[in-house]
Amino acid sequence: MITFLSGGTGVPALIRGARQILYDSEIAVVANTAEDLWVSGSHCAPDIDTAIFLFAGILDPGRWWGIKGDTYATHNYLPKVAGGEPFAIGDRARAVQIARAGLLKKGWTLTEAVQAQSRSLNIGATVLPVTDGDSALFVDTGTERLPLFTYWMAADAGTEVRELVRPEPPAVTDEVRAAIEASDAVVIGAGNPARSILPILDCAGMRRLLRDTFVVAVSPFRGGSAPDPKDAALMYAIGETPTSPAVFRLYEDIVDVFVQDLHDSDEVPGSLRLETHLLHTRQAESLAWDIMAVIRHAVS
Repeated sequence: MITFLSGGTGVPALIRGARQILYDSEIAVVANTAEDLWVSGSHCAPDIDTAIFLFAGILDPGRWWGIKGDTYATHNYLPKVAGGEPFAIGDRARAVQIARAGLLKKGWTLTEAVQAQSRSLNIGATVLPVTDGDSALFVDTGTERLPLFTYWMAADAGTEVRELVRPEPPAVTDEVRAAIEASDAVVIGAGNPARSILPILDCAGMRRLLRDTFVVAVSPFRGGSAPDPKDAALMYAIGETPTSPAVFRLYEDIVDVFVQDLHDSDEVPGSLRLETHLLHTRQAESLAWDIMAVIRHAVS
């Protein structure tokens, strides 16, 4: 089994490529929960939902968020009844979030709720939240604290990011521990570390688990290519630059193979250079093949 640490859009794109090589039953996804939040009474978990929708075959591949062909009748009607939301949620995606909220209010753990929804959608892969505890991140703009996903979806690109604020990181779940221990390797895809990956790595017990596992990490930054302004702002907020060397520094204690883009102008000594810009399925499949070749060579 291969476990992917997943957050943002870069990792699901790679997972889509890996599905051309591996059976879904051979894939586990440990999803970031730092962007989870409650919206209009429903439990919005962007990275969990993206994984679930991907394996269920209903993900909107243009945005890597939401359900393809979804409608927005509820979201559009809310302002007419003195309501409103910081970003648009589709009607079918909202149904998933309402159902999960109901399970959580009954006392189910987030892991139990996600497993139930995976079974309902006949998902063959293992999709797990990294923790059942509160790991929500907030963006301090100097004037307010925004939930991380609200910042990402609704804030202006020039919004100041003074720091990222989070509670004491909770522990990884027993289910995550078991999945990683049963895996041949762990792949950290091209997610922004500040937004998507460090909230996973910072959970108590995670780095210790990964030090005993073969880990491949893919940089989300490409040197000469300017990063998204919000990606850059989040990296600066944790005291790093939006560059591959900075990503390597953040992962150095747990990574065995570090992958950079072929055209990245920055240099990380010993890195593996591959095409990491995944514009379509064929590129994602090619990168997945290359990573799997590295893993098979290492664990054989």
